Amino acid sequence: MRLVLIGDGESPHLLKWARALGTEVDLWAVSTRGFAPEFHFLIPAKQMLALGAALDHAGGNVALLKQLPKLGAWLARVQPDWIHAHYLTSAGTLAWVARRGWGLKAKIAGSAWGSDILVTPDQGWAYRWLTRKVLSQCAVLTSDSQHMAARMRELGAAEVMVFPFGLESIPKQGVKKEPWLFFANRGLEPIYRPERVIEAFAAVAAQRPEARLVVANDGSLRGALGEQVKRLGLADRVSFTGRLGAAQQASHYARARWYLSLPQSDSVAVSVLEAMAHECVPILSDLPANRELLAPSAGQGIILDEPAALPGLLASPDWDADAAGRTNRAWVIEHGTFAPAVQRFLARLRELN
Repeated sequence: MRLVLIGDGESPHLLKWARALGTEVDLWAVSTRGFAPEFHFLIPAKQMLALGAALDHAGGNVALLKQLPKLGAWLARVQPDWIHAHYLTSAGTLAWVARRGWGLKAKIAGSAWGSDILVTPDQGWAYRWLTRKVLSQCAVLTSDSQHMAARMRELGAAEVMVFPFGLESIPKQGVKKEPWLFFANRGLEPIYRPERVIEAFAAVAAQRPEARLVVANDGSLRGALGEQVKRLGLADRVSFTGRLGAAQQASHYARARWYLSLPQSDSVAVSVLEAMAHECVPILSDLPANRELLAPSAGQGIILDEPAALPGLLASPDWDADAAGRTNRAWVIEHGTFAPAVQRFLARLRELN
């Protein structure tokens, strides 16, 4: 089965799909920008096409549409069985228009990433129309939460497979946890509300002198967050590391007891699954996907409405953080690994082919 991935080839998420699919199909790839170096170890150069445009996660992708002639001609030569589009309002649009414009026989599979379904369709009728159109052109779709899958069906999706964008392997966990060490590593951008992470930690730090917070990643709010930390008198208790490699992140997960992620909109974030696999206790914003993740039959953590409420929630006599960490790791081992989900996805593609 010949399959073409279309998405952001500089994203670790698309790379993860490439690793999972590479030994199972005749894999080709199109990147809206360029390719991360690791792609060249997975796919021959002649089977990759870089469009060199910027992926606009706000939904507008005129620069990408200008690349359609190049993409359509390339796909016509490749003649794939499946085009697998990642991020529906950009890569999904390319797949749909190229398939129609160049008379391709390939079927389209689509994978939603979060804001393409939970944010973009609400930006206006044109975005909503586009999202509906792309969904209608996909023979099968994937979602990492029931909440997002329900929204996709509301917008016209016919078949949605739901599984976490899980871990490729379960990390070893032999490091002793630091009871009052907090870790956060979502992007330092408005949608992830990192200022609320600082506020929540500040509330805890006021009562726990031993509390420390490590903030990884980077983004447009980095400077403002540094000023916020200074204003709160927490400069010696909050560390900003910038972007980290996988091994460095794993070392922070391993030592931290608590993991903070308080975005405005989200589906099931792989970083939360990583934290749970390292026996962290997640502190998450009140979103439907997070409530799925911390349902009675799933992991254990805290849903946080107001940052100031966190000290009281942590002081609850019902909390056994060590036991919660063990429960989280066990749940990820059973439900949150990626390879079995990819095998189910491929089996469905073969049925539909």
